[in-house]
Formats: sequence, C-alpha cells, structure tokens
Amino acid sequence: MTIGETEPLTAQNWPIAAAMINFPSVLPDGTTTQDQSAEGWAATLEQVADAGFTEVDPTDSWLRIADLSSERLQEFQDVVKSAGLTIPAISTARRSVVDPEFGEAYLTYGHRVIDTAAAIGATVVSFGFFRALNPAQQAALWFWTVQGPVDSADPDDWRLAVRRTRELGEHAAQVGVAISLEMYEDTYLGSADSSVRFVRDVDHPAVGLNPDLGNLQRLHRPVERWEVMAEKTLPYVNYWHVKNYLRTEDGTSGAIVTAPAPMELGVINYRKAVRMAIDGGFRGAFCTEHYGGDGLSVSATNREYLRRILPKVMTSP
Repeated sequence: MTIGETEPLTAQNWPIAAAMINFPSVLPDGTTTQDQSAEGWAATLEQVADAGFTEVDPTDSWLRIADLSSERLQEFQDVVKSAGLTIPAISTARRSVVDPEFGEAYLTYGHRVIDTAAAIGATVVSFGFFRALNPAQQAALWFWTVQGPVDSADPDDWRLAVRRTRELGEHAAQVGVAISLEMYEDTYLGSADSSVRFVRDVDHPAVGLNPDLGNLQRLHRPVERWEVMAEKTLPYVNYWHVKNYLRTEDGTSGAIVTAPAPMELGVINYRKAVRMAIDGGFRGAFCTEHYGGDGLSVSATNREYLRRILPKVMTSP
C-alpha cells in the first residue's frame, strides 16, 4: 500500500526522493560502488538522510541494484532501512533499449530492473533513450552544451523502441510496477510532441511520462516555452524528475545561455507546473535533482520548496 491509500496524501508526506546523480559510481581508490561494502553504502545514504530526505531513488549511475546478488540486494535494503529511507522508484540512466551497440543487453537489464523494483517495493521505474556521454561531453563543464548522440530517424527504429518499451510495460504490469519515460534532447522523447506521440504509440496503461522539463530548458538552442511543454506532457506524468535552470535568450543576437538553479529561482515556474499536474490527477512521487556545487543540498532545498507549494491535504483525483 502507498501513501494516499493508507493515509491522506499531504505536503509533508508526499514522496520526494533524492536522486543519486551527485554521487559517483567510481570511488577515489578506483573501486566501484558495485563492489563497495554495506558500510560504504551506509555512509553515502546517511548523507542523504542527514539532508532531510526520507525517500531515495537509487539511480543506476550510482549503483546498479538490479545487478546485485540476492544477498547483496538484501544488504542494500537493510542499509536503506537503517538510514530511515524508502525507495518509491528506480531511475535508469544512459542505458537505452535502442542503443545501436548495447540495445538488446539494456533491454535485458531493463527487465531485471523491473523485477528488482517489484522485489524491493518500488512502484515505478524510469527509463530513457539517452546514451553514454561522448568524450567532448565528458570534458565540458556542462555536458548538455555539447552535442551528444541523436536517435535514428528511421521509422523502423522508432517502431523498435515502441515495441521494446511495450514489452517492458507488459512485464511491469504483471509485477505491479509502472514505467515512466524520461524526456531528453535528441531522443525519441526529445520534445513534448515526440514524447506524447511515443507514449501514445506504446499505448500501454503501465507506461507514462517523466516530464523532466529541465532537461530541455537547459539547452543552448531554441526550445518551446516550458508552459507549452507542460500542457502537452503533464497529462501523462506518472513520475517526475524536477530541477530548474536559469535561461536567457538574446532576441537580437540569438545567443542562449543557461545554468543550473534551485527550483524556485529558475525559468520554470514549478508552483504553476505542479498545480497543473495535480489538477490533472497526478499523485506520484517526485525526484529532486541538481547539477553543480553541492547538488545534494540544493536538491534538499528543492524538496522543501515542493513541500511549501504542494496542497496541505490531498483528496483522490
């Protein structure tokens, strides 16, 4: 049972998870979090709890919990519980099921993530079609300012993506999990229109959108205004990565510059966007993110901003 079923959903108990994007998968000594001790995981998750979070999304750029042995997965669950945290969702990153080289392997991995989510009580898995950063992106201060991989324009590849996503959706529905598809530039979810078209083509009740508006608003290129994106995509939201950016556009020169910002300070008016989503029936979890500086602390600031703008008490949609 989830909040909202066992007790009223309120601004204070609404699930708001910390993303783990601010923690590396490779440790200073060259070892990985995958092989780290339970004590090492605990030290990291204690930072999340100390920042005031009660939920965490174990983003697989930090730790691939779906690739842990059953014994190690139980260790991880014990650590999460000891830290006073719960896991409403698992996000995957840069493991596209239509990656030209690794797509089939990532599809198999996606099925493992779904089974793992069901096993630990998470109700959503977030997937996207964005691929590994190229060397130029890795060298840049902000990776989104450098051109990355672009999804194929071949209609057969689109249909393959739809077919594989529907396969994941069918599996997810069988084990009581939902699929959320993350918006990201130059992928099949690279605009509001393509995202809506894609989820409609998948046409499965377990598959919705993760309308990460920040992923598109940060681009140094013309994009739709956030309000237009929100109006199109929020009717399909079932999980939501939230972050914000400063964005300035010089109408004379055409120059566009962006930079990460706390949610309440950026170009996206989340007070309005969140109200739009809730009025449309959204009752799912949020995941706060931030790139640069002390990303965990800014994510915590974002969490508190959300708690201020969420309804004090929610009723059923």
